[in-house]
Amino acid sequence: MEYIFIDLDGTIINSKIGITRAIEYTLGQWNIIVEDLESLTKFIGPPIKDTFIEDYNFSEEEASVATELYRKYFEENGFCEDEVYEGIEELLLRLKQANKKMIVATSKRETTARRIIEYFKLSKYFDDICGADLGEGRSKKEEVIRYAIEKNGIMDYSKVVMVGDRKYDIEGAKAVGIPSIGVLYGFGSREELIEAGANQIAVTVEDLYEVIINFKL
Repeated sequence: MEYIFIDLDGTIINSKIGITRAIEYTLGQWNIIVEDLESLTKFIGPPIKDTFIEDYNFSEEEASVATELYRKYFEENGFCEDEVYEGIEELLLRLKQANKKMIVATSKRETTARRIIEYFKLSKYFDDICGADLGEGRSKKEEVIRYAIEKNGIMDYSKVVMVGDRKYDIEGAKAVGIPSIGVLYGFGSREELIEAGANQIAVTVEDLYEVIINFKL
């Protein structure tokens, strides 16, 4: 594989604290009290707006307002509470040395993803950072992957693999026609990833290097 598309939340960074606190704050604006922040990890992976609608019965308009409130809080406070998974920087360095082109593909807003990558001093490892842009209707993982492929002028899909921790990463890759690797150190389960159609599974960050380097369909 020449191009490695990598999800951000749950794959590069552990964003649980930052995201769940931002969601807790946002739900509080509708007087929804959250007893357990762990219950909000369901927001990690899918487009935030969709989860407000599906799990809290927000209207389209309410979900749009909530998404903007969430993003404002997260961009001002939340992302600083994230942490890079142990071993990720070493993994990125080894992949860079193996001449892999690495591209972040996230459902998080692209400007926010860039700030996070820069904040954690990981920019030097990535050839591009591609994310959501609700202004252009790009929010789902499939849309982000297509955008990343087009933006980087990739013609041969057989040289691209998507790496992520949730079914949205796997299903998005499948919809576009590229293979995928699911990781178990993030927020998804083995069952979720296999059911979604992951071609291979990496249990740890250390495993991920070998899975990528030796990847075969």
